[in-house]
Amino acid sequence: MSNSEARNVANPSTLSATVAGADILPSAEPRGPKPRRRFSRRNIFIYGTLLLVSIYYLLPLYVMVVTSLKGMPEIRLGNIFSPPMEVTFQPWVKAWSEACTGLNCDGLSRGFWNSVQILVPSVILSIAIASVNGYALANWKFKGAETFFTILIFGAFIPYQVMLYPIVILLREMGLYGSLWGLVLVHMVFGMPINTLLFRNYFTSVPEELFKAARVDGAGFWGIYFKIMLPMSLPIFVVAIIIQVTGIWNDFLFGVVYTKPENYPMTVQLNNIVNSVQGVKEYNVNMAATILTGLVPLIVYFISGKLFVRGIAAGAVKG
Repeated sequence: MSNSEARNVANPSTLSATVAGADILPSAEPRGPKPRRRFSRRNIFIYGTLLLVSIYYLLPLYVMVVTSLKGMPEIRLGNIFSPPMEVTFQPWVKAWSEACTGLNCDGLSRGFWNSVQILVPSVILSIAIASVNGYALANWKFKGAETFFTILIFGAFIPYQVMLYPIVILLREMGLYGSLWGLVLVHMVFGMPINTLLFRNYFTSVPEELFKAARVDGAGFWGIYFKIMLPMSLPIFVVAIIIQVTGIWNDFLFGVVYTKPENYPMTVQLNNIVNSVQGVKEYNVNMAATILTGLVPLIVYFISGKLFVRGIAAGAVKG
């Protein structure tokens, strides 16, 4: 064993420094950026602002929840911020199956199933057609494609109120006015422009080499769409689904204009419960009905929130 090896064995710290490949001097000063203070003015301002905004949005939700769990005698005491002294779920039961919405007293249950029957086909059809439209506009340029895209985007920003009466006439002539399928058709048509924009921008951000390589290998329009584009498009599909679910489920205007009372969606039923003039104003039932109506879009968003952000960042805002 050489003299240098003997010195390394005798001095373990020197050996570890040699193995690490660095000369460590006892007097050397630490390098790198100075660690930031956890309670700096910047952090206090940022987190303080976020806390205030969170309280601003969560406080009404808290009031709704605690009010829905109270009985009317406790609500009449007037302290809306206090937790319930005795928790009761009777307001939720009444909101779901017993509250009166005009002539009927079956609560939100009928409106819920109407909304489901409207939502599912509207979301599936609008997103399926819009994804194919966006794919064609991004990868299969045809004569007049840019003009078609411009007209489509222009249609997305026309106020709904302008087209209410013409659509009433159109649905009446088609025999769909007042039916659930008539409302499905309306939501599908109004959802396609913005969804086409989202898919077109997303597919534009996909590397063009993939498309060209598939064309060289002999893949056609549908082969490239199903085997290449769809597997890569989960984030933007989640974005489109959340936008459609939120817009369709929360819609009130189309629901009250294009359907009959037996086909009213959940939002119209909620309005009828809250604005009922029969009997005593039951605030706990109203709050429970409001929370029940908003549960579906909230659940969808919380389940797929990360994919929603990924889809927006990946291509939804690219042009």
